[in-house]
Parts: sequence; C-alpha cells; structure tokens
Amino acid sequence: MTGQMTAAAPRGLTFLRTAIALQTLTLFFQAVTAGMLLTSSHGYLMHDVGSKVMYAAAMLYVLAAILAWRPGGGSPRPVLYATGFLLLASAQVALGIAHVPSFHVPLGVVMFTLSTLALVRKLSPRSPLRPAARS
Repeated sequence: MTGQMTAAAPRGLTFLRTAIALQTLTLFFQAVTAGMLLTSSHGYLMHDVGSKVMYAAAMLYVLAAILAWRPGGGSPRPVLYATGFLLLASAQVALGIAHVPSFHVPLGVVMFTLSTLALVRKLSPRSPLRPAARS
C-alpha cells in the first residue's frame, strides 16, 4: 500500500504542476491576443478562442489539485487556491463578454501574476519557513 501511495503522490504533483503551467501559458497567450485586438482583425477570434482554453485550463487546475490532494490526504489548500482561481476566471469571462475593459484588463494582469506565483511556488523546492528551534 505504501508503494502505491508514494507512486501516486509524484504523479499527482506532476499533473498539478503541468496544469498550473498550462494555465499560466494560456493567460500569457490571452495578454498577447489582447494586444493583437488593437492591431489585427484576427485578434478578436484568437482572444475569444483563447478565453475558452484559459477557462478549461482553470478547470483542469481544480481537477489536478483535487487529484493531488486526495490520495495522500494532505492539505486542501491547493484545492482552495484552484477554486478561487476558477472563480476569478469566471469573473474574467463575464467581464469580457460584458465588454468592461476597465475591470477586465486589470483582472487579467492579477490572474497572470497569481498563476505565475503559483507555478513558481510549485516548481521551487520546499524550504522551511523558519529555522528549527535549538534546545
């Protein structure tokens, strides 16, 4: 049983890292296509398709967080982060559909920043927050 648990944990963590990386890349793509909206007739179509892929990536992040959490019974914190991000993505899509760029653009910047931070956090080796107390 222990062998199954240890094998499942790295796979779940790899899937989680991959999901966060995909989400971060799709958000970067959205930033690029938002700029293309100003200069190209294809910008709108690419940004529209990208928004659907970004939302799917946010849902994949939730799924990956759940799958990484459940086998080992670890902290549900990544699931909460992923769910919060999905809520931000939902607000972002709604603001885009409503054509409210004054909130849509800054929220996109915030989402890209948060996703990049989550990716860096998952890719960096764990280090203790504070040194152990000496006796």
